[in-house]
Amino acid sequence: MSPGETLEVIATDAGSARDIPAFLELSRHRLVSSSQTDGHFRFVVECGG
Repeated sequence: MSPGETLEVIATDAGSARDIPAFLELSRHRLVSSSQTDGHFRFVVECGG
């Protein structure tokens, strides 16, 4: 992915609500949004440069 592009991640593991934001804090990428609906966790991540 190129910087500025976004990726949507959908997970069913409840641990992803903790793990994905924690990983992104250690990377150049940015969490644009996150939500939870019916046991599905959705994350939109912007690729960093």
